[in-house]
Amino acid sequence: MKQFFVFIMSITLLGSCKKQNADFNSYPTPVNENLWTNYSKESTLFKLWSPSAEEVTLRLFKTGNDSNSFETFSLESAKSGIWQKDVTKDLDGIYYTYQVKINGRWLEETPGMYAKAVGVNGNRAMVLDLNATNPDKWVKDKGPEVSHLNKAIIYELHIRDLTIHPESGSSLPGSYLGLVEEGTKGTDNISTGIDHLKELGITHVHLLPTFDHYSIDETNLDTPQYNWGYDPHNYNVPEGSFSSDPFNAAVRIKEFKQMVKAFHDNDIGIILDVAYNHTGKTEEANFNQEAPGYYYRHWQDGTYADAAACGNETASERAMMQKFILESVTYWTKEYHVDGFRIDLMGIHDITTMNKISDAVKKINPDVLIYGEGWTAKDSPLPKEKRALKKHMKQLPQIAAFSDDIRDGIKGSVFEDESTGFVSGAKNTEESIKFGVVGAIQHPQLDYEKVNYSDAPWALEPWQSINYVSCHDNHTLFDKLKISKPKADTEELIAMGKLANAIVLTSQGTPFLHAGVEMLRTKNGEHNSYNLPDSINQINWNWKTEHKEVFEYYKNLISLRKAHPAFYMKNAADVVNNLYFQTVKDGIVTYTIEDNANNDDWKNILVIYNANNKTIFHEIKGTWQEGVSGDNFDLEGKRTLKNKIEVPALSMYIAFQK
Repeated sequence: MKQFFVFIMSITLLGSCKKQNADFNSYPTPVNENLWTNYSKESTLFKLWSPSAEEVTLRLFKTGNDSNSFETFSLESAKSGIWQKDVTKDLDGIYYTYQVKINGRWLEETPGMYAKAVGVNGNRAMVLDLNATNPDKWVKDKGPEVSHLNKAIIYELHIRDLTIHPESGSSLPGSYLGLVEEGTKGTDNISTGIDHLKELGITHVHLLPTFDHYSIDETNLDTPQYNWGYDPHNYNVPEGSFSSDPFNAAVRIKEFKQMVKAFHDNDIGIILDVAYNHTGKTEEANFNQEAPGYYYRHWQDGTYADAAACGNETASERAMMQKFILESVTYWTKEYHVDGFRIDLMGIHDITTMNKISDAVKKINPDVLIYGEGWTAKDSPLPKEKRALKKHMKQLPQIAAFSDDIRDGIKGSVFEDESTGFVSGAKNTEESIKFGVVGAIQHPQLDYEKVNYSDAPWALEPWQSINYVSCHDNHTLFDKLKISKPKADTEELIAMGKLANAIVLTSQGTPFLHAGVEMLRTKNGEHNSYNLPDSINQINWNWKTEHKEVFEYYKNLISLRKAHPAFYMKNAADVVNNLYFQTVKDGIVTYTIEDNANNDDWKNILVIYNANNKTIFHEIKGTWQEGVSGDNFDLEGKRTLKNKIEVPALSMYIAFQK
């Protein structure tokens, strides 16, 4: 996640922060109180927590914008800083806002932190009968079962990217429904959209932020706009720009649920990218219109802390912020049937809150996947020992973290364009590759002092390591290899890229793929495309036609992993007892997985990563069958091997015994 916004704090705000910061511990914290708007046909109960408020006003509107309120109510002060009003009429479809008065000054109108439905641009909430938004057979809808995280194969994408290109064949480009439109075709009759994902074989899609965010003006969608969406506005509402009608608060909810169900009907899970660590705005944020300053961390001088590098950071350790996060993730799990959460800059959150998140959602759905970035963008007032950092994953037993160790070990540092990794010829990267292969656990054959970032294992179990080489941040894999190896020809770059994700998909961690990597996705060398146009970010479906062999390679890799559970052992003990490294030298990592590991029907498996620009020969004992050699996949093993194996340059080789 990048620094998208710069925020300038006023002198007035800084002064108020200093004063409020000292008083936060005295606030009542009604963590067991239901603060969500409660609708029935007979009445709607409105609630707001604002412990320093003097007055709170509720306004009702016929529309989500461009209309005056038709009725106004004063909320009544109740216990523990709660303000409430029970309006005894059917308000289904009516929009509303709150306005809070503190120290004699009225703050800005807000839809409320707990808004479930909002109108255009998220400025007004709407009362809604959520049951009316459910697709047919929604009650029985369920995502794929995942006994452990590394059984999943995760595919990260932005909703617009997959269908916005003219060759996508979509009749609903850039939308929730377009993403799951079946039967779409590109040039040469290739499958696109969801059919492409099914053909590829991934198990879960990871969607870049789909909660309501500030960056897109939903009143002006005819003007091209693009943003990744890491600027949260309303956390519990789908983004309107991906719907067919952002002016109608119910439409985005209906279409989001339709999207989820369509993915589930095709046995694909949905993972949401969530950014509870910061808000898109600071002074104007909904949090600060209800309890100014409370939901954020501050430095001792009263200024906002900014570990997110986006202007602020939230205080997950505070009771009411923790309450909000927990109720938000459980709401998405129950109401929208989502199958997981990617926690943006997870290191900003405290360990206790993260464990409560996993406990809460897994009570609802044991197959929910939770993972995040185990770092911060900048420093935080939260003590390091309390942060949900990568090095603290042993204290987070139900959560996984991205492995920058294997990412940069494979291809070079994401922060240095010219930096190279194992596949691009860097020396002394083999231990980082081994570290990724075992899923960041303790293994007796690793020299942890030679791992690029971690001098000790940080995962309790192998699935806790999210293994990847590229994501939305930084360069695409192809662009990174091209920039760091300017003299390499296209054939060589393709070979490097295939080897990179061959390592990812045959390692014990949880594999994570960046959308389009299977067809050499490029962003024309741009490393931070968060607000760049579709022309940079879109999946160009002509790539699939041009690079058919690359797509087939990825498809075969995924089939290999899914067919052979030896590549996704659940327990660290199984990895230690069944996986043994053989040859490790410049540009070569060789290991075996033995004894029908994880009930695999292959008794013994030999894996060789050859990152050299020349063929190598590997001696073997006994008789083996060839499974993978270069681009050739034969999981039946028709070719018998004895004495010596010839391993092509820049490739992965797999042999097996039954």
